[in-house]
Amino acid sequence: MGSVRVLFTRRHHPGSVAIRAATWSAWSHVDLVDDLGTAPVLIGAIALKGVVAESLERRLTLASRAALVKFPAANPAAVIAAARSQLGKPYDWSGIAGLVARNRDWQEDDSWFCSELVPWAFAQSGSPIFRQDMVGRITPQHLWMLAHPYQRPERPLELLNLM
Repeated sequence: MGSVRVLFTRRHHPGSVAIRAATWSAWSHVDLVDDLGTAPVLIGAIALKGVVAESLERRLTLASRAALVKFPAANPAAVIAAARSQLGKPYDWSGIAGLVARNRDWQEDDSWFCSELVPWAFAQSGSPIFRQDMVGRITPQHLWMLAHPYQRPERPLELLNLM
């Protein structure tokens, strides 16, 4: 069985602090790491940008903490392909409202926030990591609580040396 790496990050930014406080999480953001090409590229959903591909170095430069976690996947290329198929889709503001409302699932597959895109991509590949009726309620903390090997250096940019 192969694996797909997921990057967890946090920042010294009011939005990051608010997300961590609201979700009881050490992390405010997650991205899938597409390292199938010549250089690692992150695929994730970002507020105001939607689903984008971004350089690992850029994300780590902004981060105050970061960790790479290996998630098992029967077909890693299919996980990445599923995530890539969502590039350009908008950020899921109504899904965020659903997290706050707690009793309503507003998750749709036409828009994404970071921690719902990751489990959706795994499920699309045939390697679900959560029950599918709960994908719209996943936070970075839920992903972090899964017991998988990780690397978490003191300085986020040190992860570039581990790639």
